[in-house]
Amino acid sequence: MPRFDIPVPDAAARAAAQERLDGLVKPLGALGRLEELAAWLSAAHGVVPPRPLDDVRVVVFAGDHGVSAQSAYPREVTAAMVRVFLAGKSGVTVLAAQAGASVRVADIAVDWDASAVPAEVTAHKIRRGSGAIDVEDALEPGEALAAFEAGRAIAAEETGADLLVPGDMGIGNTTMCAALVAATLGLPAAEVVGTGTGVSGAALDTKTAVVAAALARAGDRVADPFDRLTALGSACVAATAGFLVEAAVRRIPVLLDGIFSGAAALVARDIAPGAEQWWLAGHRSTEPSQSFALKALGLTPILDLGLRLGEGSGAIQAVPTLRAARAIIAEMGLLADLA
Repeated sequence: MPRFDIPVPDAAARAAAQERLDGLVKPLGALGRLEELAAWLSAAHGVVPPRPLDDVRVVVFAGDHGVSAQSAYPREVTAAMVRVFLAGKSGVTVLAAQAGASVRVADIAVDWDASAVPAEVTAHKIRRGSGAIDVEDALEPGEALAAFEAGRAIAAEETGADLLVPGDMGIGNTTMCAALVAATLGLPAAEVVGTGTGVSGAALDTKTAVVAAALARAGDRVADPFDRLTALGSACVAATAGFLVEAAVRRIPVLLDGIFSGAAALVARDIAPGAEQWWLAGHRSTEPSQSFALKALGLTPILDLGLRLGEGSGAIQAVPTLRAARAIIAEMGLLADLA
């Protein structure tokens, strides 16, 4: 397994930020979570005040999943949505435009003929689709590491960003993510499976049974993070894990989205302990497995809007809050300067 030298956010900058926050023209701690976020950003950027969040970039990792039969939508929707992203008409592209953020789509494992899309979309493609994890491995030997390295390469290409947001697109995502979270944290299927795209009743029971079967089939192989990705994950979630690790290596703060990036973050932390110091949780998803993932990572969501779209759409809504946190430490006056 590769080893990484993960830097630590700047403790001196964090302390200086806290000292300034305590001296602003307000009661001590009166701006609550905004103060915590301002100090976190200062530590991540290594300067007080932190840099303006002018360059925010969303990277959507797209791929199909062999368990997509449990979804309320057919797997062909994944390919169709990649085209929607490229046309600028998806949920995250519309919301990112409001936040002044860019959106990039990376086809890591979409099962389609991609000849009609720009070459940069498929530059890091690993395979078409993944195995049905209840009956077979998601990936072939070596593909989890290859996808992880592809994600690292994508993060390297995004060097210079003030903030990165990993997004996702793939019918069947939440089933795969529930299995990954359950395997990582030792939880039963019934506790982690949620409604995903809107399944209920018998369909939800089937989804839970699929995750339980996948966990039983994988057995003790889940102890190694790359074996876990091979047995239960996908190329796109492995790429997201690599993206998160490389962002930490390069000192680029990351705003996690929903369960997809949460599941990837759990695996990424196992591969590179300490990388989680560079991540924030943008929002709380309605998927139960995300709550388990965030608790294990020690992350508290910035927003709770009842969102379950994915794509990076929840996290991008937290960007204005981070900008507000940056503004208070950069622009508010000091008590010491009062006449």
